[in-house]
Amino acid sequence: MCSPEEAALLRLEEVFSATLARINSFVLQPLLEAGHDWKAGCPVYEVTLGRCLPLGGSVGASVNAPEPSDPWGRECLQLLQQLHRSSQQLWEVTEESLHSLQERLRHPDSISLESLLLLHCADRVLQVHLEYIESYTSCVAVQAFQKAVKRRSEYWQGQRKVLQQLLSGMSSEGSVGTALVQALRQPLTHHVHQYVLLLLSLGDTVGERHPTRELLVHAATVFGNLQSFMRQELDQAMATQALWHTLSSRLRDVLCTPAHRLLQDSQDIPVTVTPLRAERVLLFDDALVLLQGHSVHTFDLKLVWVEPGQDRCMFHLLTPEEEFSLCSKDPQCRVAWQWKVTQAVCQTLRGKKDFPVLGAGLELSEPPTCRCGAYTFRAEGRFSQATYEGEWYWGRPHGKGTLKWPDGRNHVGDFCQGLEHGFGIRLVPQASEDKFDCYKCHWREGSMCGYGICEYSTSEVYKGYFQEGLRHGFGVLESTPQTPQPCRYTGHWERGQRSGYGIEEDSDRGERYIGMWQADQRHGPGVMVTQAGVCYQATFQADKMVGPGILLSEDDSLYEGTFTRDLTFVGKGKVTFPNGFTLEGSFGSGAGRGLHIQGVLDTAALPSDPGSTRKRQLGLGVFPVESRWQGVYGPFQDFVQAGCPGDLQEALLGFHVQSSRELRKSQEYLCCERTHPEDHAGRMEDILEELLQHRAPEALQQCLRKALNNSLHPLGKLLRTLMLTFQATYSGIGANKHLQGLAQEEVKQHAQELWAAYRCLLQVALQCKGQAPEEDEDAETRDLQVHRLVLPLVLPSFYSELFTLYLLLHEREDSLYSQGIANLSLFPDTKLLEFLDVQKHLWPLKDLTLTTNQPPGDHLPHFTRYSLVRDKCFLSATECLQKMIIQHLGAEIHLIRDMMAPIHTGGLYDFLLTALESCYEHIQKEDMRLHRLPSR
Repeated sequence: MCSPEEAALLRLEEVFSATLARINSFVLQPLLEAGHDWKAGCPVYEVTLGRCLPLGGSVGASVNAPEPSDPWGRECLQLLQQLHRSSQQLWEVTEESLHSLQERLRHPDSISLESLLLLHCADRVLQVHLEYIESYTSCVAVQAFQKAVKRRSEYWQGQRKVLQQLLSGMSSEGSVGTALVQALRQPLTHHVHQYVLLLLSLGDTVGERHPTRELLVHAATVFGNLQSFMRQELDQAMATQALWHTLSSRLRDVLCTPAHRLLQDSQDIPVTVTPLRAERVLLFDDALVLLQGHSVHTFDLKLVWVEPGQDRCMFHLLTPEEEFSLCSKDPQCRVAWQWKVTQAVCQTLRGKKDFPVLGAGLELSEPPTCRCGAYTFRAEGRFSQATYEGEWYWGRPHGKGTLKWPDGRNHVGDFCQGLEHGFGIRLVPQASEDKFDCYKCHWREGSMCGYGICEYSTSEVYKGYFQEGLRHGFGVLESTPQTPQPCRYTGHWERGQRSGYGIEEDSDRGERYIGMWQADQRHGPGVMVTQAGVCYQATFQADKMVGPGILLSEDDSLYEGTFTRDLTFVGKGKVTFPNGFTLEGSFGSGAGRGLHIQGVLDTAALPSDPGSTRKRQLGLGVFPVESRWQGVYGPFQDFVQAGCPGDLQEALLGFHVQSSRELRKSQEYLCCERTHPEDHAGRMEDILEELLQHRAPEALQQCLRKALNNSLHPLGKLLRTLMLTFQATYSGIGANKHLQGLAQEEVKQHAQELWAAYRCLLQVALQCKGQAPEEDEDAETRDLQVHRLVLPLVLPSFYSELFTLYLLLHEREDSLYSQGIANLSLFPDTKLLEFLDVQKHLWPLKDLTLTTNQPPGDHLPHFTRYSLVRDKCFLSATECLQKMIIQHLGAEIHLIRDMMAPIHTGGLYDFLLTALESCYEHIQKEDMRLHRLPSR
């Protein structure tokens, strides 16, 4: 059985549906026509209980009419169109509700009460009502009805009787605009009120445990809240409409928008602003506005922070560029303003209006201090005219965000207290079209500081450290081979200029400079290596050579004296030739070509010893090995002294990208494919913990091997940077035998620094665990650990370049050795044993035996010795010889000797290496090479 309340709901829906149809026909459609400024030719409408359709057309056909030319007219038309659409949706949902009621009344036994649309889809019905209320109140707030009426005032004067039929209690003296406002509000208000009453009555007819009980309570609550919400929205819209009459036309043009709803006016509750000056304060639902004469200061509530004041009558407001306080005469006014501002901020951040009403049924909430929003800076400064979009904290950019300037500059990255801080990528357009400088760097307090990779529009790439926005510390600047003057600098920088120890390679001239710099110029001692194999050491001042120098040619000729950049001898000097001859005197170039010499040629000297040639090493003692790459060691030391914080790992130890790509023409380039752990802090904790667990010698070596092979480990990062400097110095043009000593001591120094780096990490790990630090090592213990643990692990990383230098340095001896091995392979049995100094009594021979082979006429027995040299002794000798056929054995021997740990000096390894070295030198004997081979 259906209840009387359900029948009442049916009648209510029928009346409301018919009312909506009449409103659409007699109010909304004419308003739209007025909005389009139609003067005549209005279509005739057919009014039905359902849709209100223009004859021969469809709903909204009039929308295709020309739009008004003035901005206010266009805006009002858009609001009226939105109201028309929401009214149509409200009619449609009412029709659905009506249909569900009709079905229920026709089939009460088969269709349950839960099938009513008002019960099982209460939230959907509510949403349609809210959209209609929002559209309606927007029209009210900007007086859209009154403006539309003015366009066809005569028509609306004739429609008073129709409006009176739609409204109950309409006065004949009121304006038509006011009547329209009432005509669109009164039916809905009455309808919602009846909903609440009938749903409550229907709820009383069912038992507490009835299945529909919960649905009925929910629906009654929803529409009860809707009543309160509608009253609040209408009050705010009417208050906003009234506000415009109190403002000048200029201020009204600036502030009057459909989005604004007035929440509080300082004319109602007085308040003053300090230190800013304001005649009037207006709080809208999305902005705080300060009026001073014709000036309007608008603050987006999304970016307004409310702080408690210093006293009971004041509270503080913080915005991205302003800080001010609102002061009242008494605490009650302060509480009212602070509460409304706080709740308005909360509502704005939520993105929708509170339901059921502003603050009703909700605990007093505080806006979050961390927010997201967009803001364009107007004050003078680095951010002037820039738009920041991202995370904020107490009025300052803080967290992840993006800055965009009008001139095309972009910055994406981390911010802290209003400044770029952390990793960030900045794109700076250049004068030429589609050219950008891209900075992928770490920032500190607004400027680049720490490690970064910068790709310039000139096709140059810098990878290194910055300080206060300038290159500072270790870095590599490299240009592509396609540039007009390709070059590469690997070394130290100071305030944007090359200063300190560094290596520059000039591909055009085929030269590499290794030495000291100052103010972007070669300054101090330096070594120049040329592609032709010539290298020299000199002193530079302001990019020019000064004083005497040392020049070594490819054939080991030595010149000591003064010479020019193009290797022309000038002034006093001495030449020492490979054969020992010397030429000393004054050198110069005459009017013609060639070199003019006045001096003494000494031919009495003996040929130089190859060993003395090897001693001709450049750079030794000139560049102290411990100070060459302080720019690489320094950031690691800073990282350790800071306690190895994970968030500084990239800034101090560098990050790595998979590849360097060309600059792109779009903002897609604002990315950096960095390879780094997701949780830096957790990763560093794991690294330190692992060091504590592997302190035994065997476990320690495995731990160090794993760390050095890992490009994300601090020790692995340090090793890879050292490898980069080593390759930049000694590969390619730098592969010169006269740099072998420089490279050898550098490898040993790197091993020492890596061991010291491990020790520093271990001390931090012990400190984190609250354990006592280890005692400092003495020099002997340190050298032992370096040679025993670290050097064998790091040597393979430098081996290719280092061994090449040893090959070049010992090329002549290795050539003699190879020729000696070739000659030995042609020796007969006994001569090989004799050359190898095998004593004859050790030659294995059989006893004498009688043989039947006798010469004719000889009756005495003959004894013949059958040598087993071929079968045994010679076989052993050839096996030994094969083992000694090692290409470049001399280079290997000297490399092993130079890298041998001091503890092995005088021990078994030293003895075996000495024996091998003796054999190596013995095979090089000049008389053996010229030995005349006997015939077999």
